[in-house]
Amino acid sequence: MEKVIILRYAEIHLKGKNRGYFERMLSMNLEKSLKGLRHELHRTSGRWLVEKFEEGREGEIAGRVSKVFGVHSYSVGLLTGSELDEIYAAAKLVAPQSGSFKVETHRGYKKYPLTSPEISAAIGGRLLAGNPNLKVDVHAPDSVVYIDVREHGSALVFGEFGAGAGGMPVGSAGKGLLMISGGIDSPVAGYMMAKRGLTVELLHFHSYPYTNDGAKEKVVTLSKLLSPYTQVTRLTTVSVTRIQEEIHAKCANELNVTLLRRFMFRIAERLARERGYQCLITGESLGQVASQTMEGMTSSNAVVTLPVLRPLVGFDKDEIIERAKAIGTYETSILPYEDCCTVFLPEFPATKPKLSFVEEEEGKLDVEKLVCEAMQTAETIAF
Repeated sequence: MEKVIILRYAEIHLKGKNRGYFERMLSMNLEKSLKGLRHELHRTSGRWLVEKFEEGREGEIAGRVSKVFGVHSYSVGLLTGSELDEIYAAAKLVAPQSGSFKVETHRGYKKYPLTSPEISAAIGGRLLAGNPNLKVDVHAPDSVVYIDVREHGSALVFGEFGAGAGGMPVGSAGKGLLMISGGIDSPVAGYMMAKRGLTVELLHFHSYPYTNDGAKEKVVTLSKLLSPYTQVTRLTTVSVTRIQEEIHAKCANELNVTLLRRFMFRIAERLARERGYQCLITGESLGQVASQTMEGMTSSNAVVTLPVLRPLVGFDKDEIIERAKAIGTYETSILPYEDCCTVFLPEFPATKPKLSFVEEEEGKLDVEKLVCEAMQTAETIAF
């Protein structure tokens, strides 16, 4: 008998003949998540088992694998033989000491001599006979003892299901570049695209010395908080200080943010193409701020040809905050450090900028020169 962690996958079972590819991606990501911990990862039919880990580390392991996209649920359980005596010995350790219970059996190995109800009845009867403080309730029990009879004479016995992150394995759906600001929204956007299998790299724009190092460190912290989900390995920072100064000096004040975002999109696309990324990702939500109107988004889209994914576009702020709290980024996101978009912020920013007027004002700038100068400030932080 051995303590193990049982992992079950989510949407992968729908993939038919391509399922093997997604299973391999999930195995790779699970191994990454468990790096530094002694373990063995074995795949059985529709499941993975984490075995041979140090006593007392099951909580840490469960915490890590629960954040790996593609994992539907997990259980800490016991791996034992499939003889009834062996299953009963494990079930005694899993069963409660008092209260109501039931036994629920899944017979993955269909050639096993007993049916699932027969196994449940046999083990439940033994547990009841061995402990007078227990009673059976098959409809609304306080506890459930789960038995999963597997191939090769083995069985899994466990008592609870923990929720996994769901979704698809990171890396199975291409690569995207997330423009991360340090606010509440963009980390959630990166999380949501990684959940759909996208490899996410991070790009942050800063306006030093108008913004201080605290703003940059805040984004580094957010990147690390996202890493268990997205498996992010690097963050690139780019200065847009010079661009903002030029916009402020030469262009209509109400277009400061609109024009800055067009530069950001150009820089992001250039970096994405250099690194083989296939799309840009933003945390924009329609109508949330002045630059996130339909006209503002159209203005930004006009300067790039890569797809721009906006997973939060239909969310309201409360929904975004709820998700940020769930993934652990909210408390860092609300730390009071300014981002570059708050520098030279006009009193009345344009909410419905006409593209022709935007392009006319942008014509006052040497766009290519400013983009190239900004690209030269790029710094990459590896995690």
